[in-house]
Amino acid sequence: MTHPIQARPNQARSNQDVSARTAQRLAWARAGLDDANATLERASIDAGQRSYWRSHGAGVSRIVMDAPPGLEDVRPWLQVRELLAGHGVRVPDVLARDVEAGFLLLEDLGGPTLAQALDADNADAWFEAATGQLLTLQRIAPPDDMGEFGEALLQRDAGLFEEWFLRRHLGLELGCDDSARLELVQQRLMDCALSQPRVLTHRDFMPRNLMPVSDGPAVLDFQDCVRGPIAYDAVSLFKDAFLSWPLARVDGWLARYHARAAQAGLPVPPWERFLRDADWMGVQRHLKILGIFSRLHYRDGKSRYLPDTPRFIAYLDEVVPRHRELQPLGELLETRIKPALRARAAA
Repeated sequence: MTHPIQARPNQARSNQDVSARTAQRLAWARAGLDDANATLERASIDAGQRSYWRSHGAGVSRIVMDAPPGLEDVRPWLQVRELLAGHGVRVPDVLARDVEAGFLLLEDLGGPTLAQALDADNADAWFEAATGQLLTLQRIAPPDDMGEFGEALLQRDAGLFEEWFLRRHLGLELGCDDSARLELVQQRLMDCALSQPRVLTHRDFMPRNLMPVSDGPAVLDFQDCVRGPIAYDAVSLFKDAFLSWPLARVDGWLARYHARAAQAGLPVPPWERFLRDADWMGVQRHLKILGIFSRLHYRDGKSRYLPDTPRFIAYLDEVVPRHRELQPLGELLETRIKPALRARAAA
């Protein structure tokens, strides 16, 4: 299932490279669309190296995925797509492909993502539909060669928070006591993740990666699926990186997911244990995303994500006090992280 990706994330592409790729992309799209006058406009911005382009021309609009060779590899995306589609998950149709060149022609699922379509009145209905898609995905047996959400991945995630958010963004160097507090909580979060029942896990199952189509929502950005903890995708859906809801409402959606998952025969633990697992998975994910958003800003020059930092601090403020075992993180938040954030905002 997995393929080595010849990634060069820090290597800037020259204007000449970009211009040549633009011409190559347009020529390939016109040939695939059989429309010599078709044009392309940017359809969405991706945190990685992929880009998506909407066609305009004589026929129905389509989406071109551009994954430049050496920077991205479309094969994992295609393989996971076939797995999901073969088991009933709503994913985009592939209409044409050139794997070596890094181009795919996809059906156009429309403009707004579910994140843009959700509001307080329609959220219950859309989350019910999204839960149905998630349960379909989780019922798929992960292939033997699928990656594992294991200790190595969890250690990498923990390192992102300390290296990029604490050190690079906040300029914090933790002393022995603070380092011990953080290490203790990170170990508890890892132990929780590793002890949960394992299912096929999207790892970014959030409204921004769902499209509000009638037979969906359709699932996007699934190429990094792994065998992982059952609570991970549910908490990703309801505690989004870009959209927040009141905690009581989130708990209600988690309870509804839990009931439907149990009815579907998925290996969810009893409700109280599941809620704890979801809370802790949320904390693990939020710490990781703080690191990722900081890395995108400082390393990759992608600064649009960093202003969402307060959302994740608010998530932590909601959940950490519910669990005595996470109190060392609460102390670190109050004594070091929040003062550093205030100082940075005042500078």
